[in-house]
Parts: sequence; structure tokens; C-alpha cells
Amino acid sequence: MINSLLAMATAFVTAAAALKLDVSSTTGAASSPQMYGIMFEDINYSGDGGLYAELIRNRAFQGTSTSVSPFTAVGDARLSLASTQPLSSALPKSLAVAGGSGTIGFANPGWWGIDVKIQPYTGSFYVRGDYTGKFTASFQSITLKETLASVDIESSATAAGWTQHNFTLTPTKAAGNANNTFSITYSASGVKGGSLNFNLISVFPPTYKNRPNGMRKDLMEALAEMKPSLLRFPGGNNMEGDSPPNYWKWQNTIGPLRDRPGRLGTWSYHNTDGLGLVEYMQWCEDLNMEPLLATFAGLYLGGSVISQSALKPYVDDFLNELEFLMGDATTTKYGAVRASNLGHSRPWKVNFVEIGNEDNLNGGTSSYNSYRFSMFYNAVKAKYPNMTIIASMETKGLPGDAAQDYHTYNKPNAMIGDFSKFDKYDRKHKVIVGEYANINKDSASNIWNNRPLYPWWRGSVAEAVLAIGAERNSDVVIGLTYAPLFCNLNSHQWTPDLIAYTADPAQTVLSTSHVVIKLLSSVRITNLLTTTGDPPKPVYYAAGINTSTGSRILKAAVYDNKGAAVPMIVTFAGVVAGTSATLTVLTAPGGENSANAVGASAVKTEVKTLTAGSGGVFAYSLPDLSVSVLEVKGVSKV
Repeated sequence: MINSLLAMATAFVTAAAALKLDVSSTTGAASSPQMYGIMFEDINYSGDGGLYAELIRNRAFQGTSTSVSPFTAVGDARLSLASTQPLSSALPKSLAVAGGSGTIGFANPGWWGIDVKIQPYTGSFYVRGDYTGKFTASFQSITLKETLASVDIESSATAAGWTQHNFTLTPTKAAGNANNTFSITYSASGVKGGSLNFNLISVFPPTYKNRPNGMRKDLMEALAEMKPSLLRFPGGNNMEGDSPPNYWKWQNTIGPLRDRPGRLGTWSYHNTDGLGLVEYMQWCEDLNMEPLLATFAGLYLGGSVISQSALKPYVDDFLNELEFLMGDATTTKYGAVRASNLGHSRPWKVNFVEIGNEDNLNGGTSSYNSYRFSMFYNAVKAKYPNMTIIASMETKGLPGDAAQDYHTYNKPNAMIGDFSKFDKYDRKHKVIVGEYANINKDSASNIWNNRPLYPWWRGSVAEAVLAIGAERNSDVVIGLTYAPLFCNLNSHQWTPDLIAYTADPAQTVLSTSHVVIKLLSSVRITNLLTTTGDPPKPVYYAAGINTSTGSRILKAAVYDNKGAAVPMIVTFAGVVAGTSATLTVLTAPGGENSANAVGASAVKTEVKTLTAGSGGVFAYSLPDLSVSVLEVKGVSKV
């Protein structure tokens, strides 16, 4: 019977030999539940102007010297940057608005546009100055040359101090595109003293799960589609900063927005830190992810290194951060800070931390190996003995049960070599693939130059090969996270990226790599299963079981089989004739260089129901350059 099934499968593509696999019923090593995760750092305006839902750009004039851009004057108003009478020590600059007569004010175009729908928008702004009358907050369509929403706010402004004004703005008409602005206007005749100062001018659409100061819904929904189990944050190179003192400081990212100074990030723009430590943890809650918290480890990206004698305060500060997240609200100092400042009495749980990021860069290896990693490791392990502590690079001589981080930015053919990389790891020190992506075509002479804007199909299939190789070793591989995660198409520093977007949700691009991760993550292996038969290549595969459902699972990627499909002959021990299975296959009909782009989708998803023949054999065919998952449901639970 098997021979007849082989003949049937071979008939699909006569030029290719069938690949035979027998999958055992004996469960092997437990798979890491964090296998498919996401990595986030503020690059490509992926925080401000991206996932963080704030609509107003330069809302608090952080990091600017003389510019009020992109604010523009309304009427005959004159705009300037003021540095007297600050809103707070964190936000010392404000927008001074002066003018002659009539209606005056200012407008803001958002992050290269504002999406306006028929839904409530919540906003606020601070004013200092003597004004009697009303402020009007509104959305205007540049394309339609009309007002889409407007609300009057009674002034309580005074020259004696700053007053916050709150409002809700509900459009009566949706804009056809994102070519819209937000404005605040008022009558110049009601002003005494010649001018008013404004700061922390903020507008939010409805956020994901209605979180205050929360996330953009459509982008969070795109992440949720991948069912990620782990979030690595806050970077990435942006965590380190280029030079002193610009590393990411957790204390500056918590509490009221008026107390967050922001900082100059690594990627040439200022971060507001509205998306801060607490928002990251809420993000983990909302998508049911394990937090993997990274900390500055004494190396700035420009090469400056904190000496051994000066490093202890940084170690202590990381312990304070962990206590802030996990400490009891009544018995620990920083747990009490969390509860009193945030009203979050319940501690979070952190099981994974990473010491630094890419500490092998710019001469950092020697100091990292000699004292920087060990100082953090010993201090954290003493207080949290069960915590997984990850070194930010692959390194020898790791202490105890320390794990390590492997990053790879590559070309597809080279990435294929990583399929078997983790076979060789000892099982004492686990590893995370903290950043990975194919960033240029195989034909590129220099991998870093002229990189594609979007991931492309051949590269995404090669990434699937890496991911499947990691999953075959998921007893030692904690997980893997594509990087970078987001890209604002209007202003970016790095390509390609997993998800591209603009202010207009209709222009969001879920890349070919996003589609691949979504499929591989959607069917989870809890325990690996032994396979016998043909070795990997050109079909790279991993087999396992989900012990909760009893499903048998085979994940596979076909890479570079000279265009020919591969007939598959697969048997699962314990599966009998007549058993049904679901086969999901991803291909790109447009060819290996096709990419998802604005308004264009390159990936074809085909879902088939298969029926096992005699002996529980499944016979099917996989096209070249395809990614697939075969799931046999309804078998006995383990």
C-alpha cells in the first residue's frame, strides 16, 4: 500500500523524489512555550508615530532647541518655543502663541497624517496664561477642505500656573485618507498679557483594549495574529544610547506623562517615552506574552564603557527596576512606588532578563566577559535564583545556567546554514535568537547596501528554515524574534521590517515574513517527536505533538529544489487509516522576489483536508519555496 501511495504522490511532480518520514509516538524534549516571540525597540518611529497611539507629533517639545515643527500657526498667530515657567522639570519647553486679532491658534499634522473615523477621540492640553473664553479643538481634512469634528472647551487658564483641559472629539464624518490635521483655536480678544503657553498637547483614538495612554488598535491586532508568546524589550540598540548619558532609564518612563522627559534615541530622533516600562508590561498582559526585560549593561553604542569600579550603581538600579515590577506593594520600597504611583498593587512576573544588547560591538567583548556580565548575573541570581539570565551575545565560559543571545542578519542562502546550528549546542546554556531577518538578496555584493523596503518571499522561506531548525531544538532555544518589528513608511532608518505602516491603516503592510510567522506560531508543538527517514534538504522539517489536544504536527519548508515540488510520504505512529488532517501551505505565485506591499499581497494560502491511507500514511506534495504545517487532530492525548 505504501508503494501505491508513493506512486500517487510522485505523480504530482514526476521530476522530484518523494521524501519519506516516519514520526514516532514517543515524546521527546519539551518545546519552549516562548518559541515565537516579538522584539521591540523604538526604531523607524515604531513607538512614537507607530504602535503608541498618540496622534500629535512633538506634543511636549522634548529634545528640540528652537523648532516648534511640525506645529503651524492658525490666523495671524505667532508661534515660538518658550523655556520660562516650565510645565515640569521633565518638560521645560512649551509653545508660546501670540497674535493680534480674530481667531488664532495652531495646527498639527500628526505623524505624517491623522486617521479620522467616526469614533470618540480623547484629548488634553495644558495652558498657562490669562484667557477668558473658549478653546476649540477640531480635526480638518486638507483634501476636502472642511472640518470633520469640533468641540468647544471652556477656558480655566490662568497666568498663575498650568491648567490641564480635557475634551472628547467625535467626528460626524470620516476622512477618506489621512491627510488631516488637528488644531486648537481661540479668540485673541480674550487673552490678557499678549500670549498663552501650551504644552503636552495630546490626542488619542480608541486604543487596544481601551488602555489609557495605550496602543494603536490595528497594529496590535496585527501582532495578535501571530500569537506571540514573548516580548523582548526595550531594545535593541536604542536601549544603549550612542553616548553618555542617553541609555534607557526605566525611572524616566513611568508615572504621569508630564514627568517623562524622553531622550535622544539611537536612531536620530527623540523618544517621548510615552510608551514606557508600565506600557510594555501591559502590552505583555494584553497579548499574553512573557516579558523578556533587557537592561543597559555599561556599554554605549558609540563604544564608551562603564568601568568596573563605577558599574555597581547600574547593577543596583536594575535590581530596583525588577523590584518595581515584582516587589510586594507593602514590604518593598519600589513595589510600594509601583502601587502608589500607578495603582498597580499586584506584582508582575518576570522570568527572563537580558544583560545588555550586542555587547560584542565596538570593543565591548573584553569588558563584558571580564566583569560586566558577571556583576549583573551574580546580583540578579542572588535575589532571583530561578530567573533565566541571558548574555547579549554568544560567548564561552558562561556561569551557572546563563543563557545567550544569537543575532543574525543575513542573505537567504547563508541563513539556510543555521538550520542545524542549534543541534550542536550543549543543553546547559540555553539560547534565544533575539534578532533575525534576511535583509538582502543573495545577489547583493554588500549585504548592508541597497536593502529592499519589504521582506520578499525567498528570504521569508529561508527564515522559516531557521525557525524550524530552532523549533527542532526548542529544548535549548528559548525563542526567536524577528527584527525590526515596525517601519513607518514616511520616516525610517532600517529596512526591511516585519510590519510597515503609515497613519492610514489602509496602508499597513503585513510582510511575507509576518505571514510565515503567523502560520508557524498558530500551531504549537509542546513536545518534539523523533523522526526517521530522509534527512532534511530540500525539505526542512520539525515534528511534534501538542499534549493538550493530542494533535500530531509536522512543520516544513521547501527551499531551493530547482523549482520542483516534493512528494511527501508521512506516517505518524498511532494514526490509523481514515484519520483526517489539515494541511496549510504558503506559496508566492509571483515568484521568489515577490513581496507584500501597500495594496498588494504576494502570498497564497491554501488549506486542504487530507485523509490517511492504509497504515496511517499521508501522501501529498509540497511546492518548491513553500512553508507548510500538517496537523493531525483528534489522536490520543498524551
